Amino acid sequence: MIIRVRVIPNATENDIVGRIGSTIRLKVAAPAIDGNANMELCSFLAEFFEVKSKMVKIVRGEKGREKTVEIEGRREEELKRMMEAIP
Repeated sequence: MIIRVRVIPNATENDIVGRIGSTIRLKVAAPAIDGNANMELCSFLAEFFEVKSKMVKIVRGEKGREKTVEIEGRREEELKRMMEAIP
């Protein structure tokens, strides 16, 4: 499944802020230096969607706040159900 994410780095904790249309807004507790925020983002999304970290890949936007992320390891229907649970 491909999702769009808007990342807010340097937060006090990792958290999902909400959803605007099909874009998820996330706070990440790592700084946007040397890919630390990207690694933290992948770990957080893997934990949220209950997949292994290597199943979460940033497809586009590695250097920006707007990212396109691919999540594998679960059926599409399960991932969509989890997405719909985000307010």
